[in-house]
Amino acid sequence: MADADARAACVVVTYDALPWIEQCLESVAEVDTVVVDNGSGDGTVDVVRERFPAVRVIESENRGLSAGWNTGIRATASEHVLLLNADAWLLDGALSALVAAADRHPRAAAIGPRLENTDGTLQRSVRGYPTAWRLATEYLYLRKLAPRSRALNAFYGAGFDHAREREVEWLMGACLLVRRAVFDEVGPFDERYFLFSEEVDWMRRAADRGWSVVFTPDARCVHVGGAAHGGRHFRENVGGHLRYLSLHGRPGEAERARRLLRASLLVRGRLYRGERGRLYREAAAWLGSGDAESLLA
Repeated sequence: MADADARAACVVVTYDALPWIEQCLESVAEVDTVVVDNGSGDGTVDVVRERFPAVRVIESENRGLSAGWNTGIRATASEHVLLLNADAWLLDGALSALVAAADRHPRAAAIGPRLENTDGTLQRSVRGYPTAWRLATEYLYLRKLAPRSRALNAFYGAGFDHAREREVEWLMGACLLVRRAVFDEVGPFDERYFLFSEEVDWMRRAADRGWSVVFTPDARCVHVGGAAHGGRHFRENVGGHLRYLSLHGRPGEAERARRLLRASLLVRGRLYRGERGRLYREAAAWLGSGDAESLLA
């Protein structure tokens, strides 16, 4: 991994990142690593400084994941930057495999590994660009009607072979190797996204400039999934969809998506009880409080 270590730095954004941050940082122990802490109150910063003295820690106000990534990337100078969630960790040889894939695909803006759950099963990370129709297939559960249909499952990369390296539209941002030259050309992550959709926005902007995104099964990474937010920021997820469509969708598509999402979440809010139902009802209420343009203002 030595050559990959020299060519890549790692950025980890933390917010109350215990108990996973130690395993995360141990997996990149030989890599120049920057932790950007967004105001943790659980002792994350103390643990990082005590256990990993070589890691640079930048304490910041919580302006969201995009802002944290941008801060960390700007604090490094390597050819590639590994963006790694605080609840994720690389498996043996993963960084070398990601850098090797970047060399095989010189027009790749970002390379993503095979994500795995903690039990070793596949965590599907390949996605299709959001559209009003693709969001409908997810939020109205249409994809469950025909799980193998590409038309009803494109948002989740239907039929994607996770055993083969290939170009994709975009990948979940739990673990991404980003090429610095593309970051410099395309610009930073859009800080209007607080959490969710910041990675697809950036990859779409890169694609619009002729760059690609590549998935490689040669690299493996474990991702706990939702450990940092526990589903509490569901409204941010919905708002991220609207912002992406307002910037990259067809005219009026964000507003059509707002209406669709509100209708689907009103139904979900009646079907589900407890915390999950409450989150759906709160998001539906927010979606009903204005049109897409005013909600994103």
